[in-house]
Amino acid sequence: MVINMKISCLKGKNDENSFKIFKNFGVDVYEVEDYDKTDETLKQLVNQKYTTIWITNELAGFSEDIIKKYSKNDNINIIIAPVKD
Repeated sequence: MVINMKISCLKGKNDENSFKIFKNFGVDVYEVEDYDKTDETLKQLVNQKYTTIWITNELAGFSEDIIKKYSKNDNINIIIAPVKD
C-alpha cells in the first residue's frame, strides 16, 4: 500500500516567521497577498492534490471553506497553526 501525502503551508505575505522550518525541509510554503482570497488559494492547493495543509490562524480567520467544505473531507487535513512572532 502506497500512501501519497503532499504537504503545503499557507501564510500571509508579510508573515516572515511562520513555517521557516517547513521551508528548510523542502515543504511548499505559499503566501497569500490578499487575505480575502484565502479560500481561493486553499481550493488551488486541494486541486493540486495537497492532502495536508498547514495554515496560520490569521489566514484561517478569512476562510469560510475550512469549516464548510474541508472539515468533512477525510482526504484533506487542514491544520491551523498560531502565527509565530
